[in-house]
Amino acid sequence: MLGWMGQILDVNLSTGAIEAHPLDLEMARQFVGGRGLGARLLWDLVDPRLDPLSPDNVLVFATGPLTATAFPTSNRFTVSTKSPLTGTILDANAGGFWGMRFKRAGYDALIVRGRAPRPMYLEITRTGPALKPADHLWGKTVFEATAALGQGRARNVLCIGPAGERLVRIAAIMNDASRSLARGGPGAVMGSKQLKAIVVEGDQHLEFADREYFKFVVYESSKHLKASPLTSQALPRFGTAALVNILNLFGALPARNFQLSQFADAEQISGEALTDQFLVKNTACWACPIACIRQTRTARREGEGPEYESIWALGAACGVSDLETIVEANYLCNELGLDTISTGATIACAMELVQRGTIPDGPRFGQAEALPDTIRSIARREGLGDELAEGSRRFAERHGVPECSMSVKGLELPAYDPRGMQGQGLLYATSNRGGCHLRGNMLGPELLGLPKRINRFQVQGKASIVSLHQNSAAAIDSLVLCKFCNLAVAEEFFARVLTATTGIHCSTGELLQIGERVWNLERLFNLRAGFTRADDTLPPRLLQEPVADGPSKGWVVHLEEMLEEYYRGRGWDRDGVPTPEKLHELGLSKRR
Repeated sequence: MLGWMGQILDVNLSTGAIEAHPLDLEMARQFVGGRGLGARLLWDLVDPRLDPLSPDNVLVFATGPLTATAFPTSNRFTVSTKSPLTGTILDANAGGFWGMRFKRAGYDALIVRGRAPRPMYLEITRTGPALKPADHLWGKTVFEATAALGQGRARNVLCIGPAGERLVRIAAIMNDASRSLARGGPGAVMGSKQLKAIVVEGDQHLEFADREYFKFVVYESSKHLKASPLTSQALPRFGTAALVNILNLFGALPARNFQLSQFADAEQISGEALTDQFLVKNTACWACPIACIRQTRTARREGEGPEYESIWALGAACGVSDLETIVEANYLCNELGLDTISTGATIACAMELVQRGTIPDGPRFGQAEALPDTIRSIARREGLGDELAEGSRRFAERHGVPECSMSVKGLELPAYDPRGMQGQGLLYATSNRGGCHLRGNMLGPELLGLPKRINRFQVQGKASIVSLHQNSAAAIDSLVLCKFCNLAVAEEFFARVLTATTGIHCSTGELLQIGERVWNLERLFNLRAGFTRADDTLPPRLLQEPVADGPSKGWVVHLEEMLEEYYRGRGWDRDGVPTPEKLHELGLSKRR
């Protein structure tokens, strides 16, 4: 097979059995790899109604046909599972070097089943895969375990930290020390299986259908990346945190658990401030010319990040403007294996409950010194942290104020206030994994003018744009590439490079249809899991409480009229169920 390695590794932790199966070429053509392949394998292997922390749930780690090809940002891979935080289908993807190394070990995907009788780790080397005892690693932090397992130039480590071991529902899986598969709690699933780490070595060469055409498409794509001010200047210089001041300017930077849509101290936690005060250098994932990663240093520590979302979650969302504390809180989340977005957003929820007097004690808005101990308590499930470890929805429901959880389908919302971005509100509400900005972020068209600016407060017509962005995102996640590449490189080039790599002709329209197929299969999974139209909604605050002042003053999200248009455009019925005609069109009739 060209582009694909042609093998799926299947590991049963309950029995210790390790097998390799051939990749089904028709499945690969329909779902490509990464997120799409993971969704298809989950559909085949997992009952959508099961307990996500039961041994019957699986983890699917998947690369794509472009992974390890040296196409710009072709370093990424995904993990797919049923989320212990939301109960939805879940995939998360990460960059770094692990995905490239795993594919070069000879596999397109890894299925992890069952539950080990004791802590184990999986080692995949040139001599083959093997399960090994991990008792000596259990309890170690991400950084400690990564070092102990020999992370190096030709050996890459993926692992969980103490949060995953303790089944914290917002736990991440970390690779290459500070890269993360974070959203939705995949670290808790890995912890439930008593799998501490997966170590990979591999140097197999990849074959191309048309190497010269591949080189040409890489050349053309690289020109677009160099020509874009975002990918050639803003992201390398300031990282993703360049968005702090931009979102604040538009009145779309949520603060104090979405009680405000601007943060008075945004300048103090901006990408510019991070660069001036803490940046050591910018670095890159494998085969990435953008190099947006921040290597930073405080007076006490050195590490990676924070990204925009992390600065927001641990900063503005909590009313915290001490950038050094935010930077170190980000290091701590990486070290313990926590999703920074859900961690900060859940702490912000607790802060509002303290503000309301709903709980007698806990962290308070603006209390920077409370962040480190609160984060540790979540990872260790100690005191109030044991409640916060369940995520903001369960925490808020426990205390009788579910409306204080700023989440969709249980997944904490990221750093964009949809009252100032109507399309973003629809995107949040309909996202298959819950509140998420990576399922077709409307930042480009609604704020940045990419590919062209549309009225951010406009409601009519937004549904078709959101659907297109969602389909595109699903296709990109299936290839698997970084979304930042798409800021400068159009889907047309992705279709061309897929053709050059695999020899299977793919047009831009066909690539987007692959994304639509993935989106609809994920929808079917969630419907079987018990989700309904009622779950395609937003926190009441965003629907009922107008922004008090600033550039988005007076706005709420006008969701219902967009949702009706969205369902029609998707080819779904009024209840949000894909029609038989739509499933037939996408080749999913047998998946009903």
